[in-house]
Amino acid sequence: MKIREIAQVLEAKIEVEGDSLDLEIEAACGADLMSDVMAYAKDNVLLLTGLVSPQVIRTAEMLDIKAVVLVRGKKPDATMLKMAAEKGITLLTTKESMFTSCGKLYNLGLTKRGIRD
Repeated sequence: MKIREIAQVLEAKIEVEGDSLDLEIEAACGADLMSDVMAYAKDNVLLLTGLVSPQVIRTAEMLDIKAVVLVRGKKPDATMLKMAAEKGITLLTTKESMFTSCGKLYNLGLTKRGIRD
């Protein structure tokens, strides 16, 4: 599923466009603990989180995550916006909950293939 399609499904606002909205995403990872993301996320994964902190962008960069969705109506601050733009990471915001966001994406074919068990 392409990032632009994910934005439509989640009725998300594109805060930072990143490198490409046409990037194909194969799996999603929903977590507020970045240590869990670092422990379990694999390749080509979308990160969904309610954590609004520069640490989210740092974690995404370390794991080569190209797209992050802030859930529950959370808004990124200027630091997060700047970091995401500099790193080419797409940053989206949605009013949907983590549960609803993950469920919608799962129903459309994003699975946990990108997540370690």
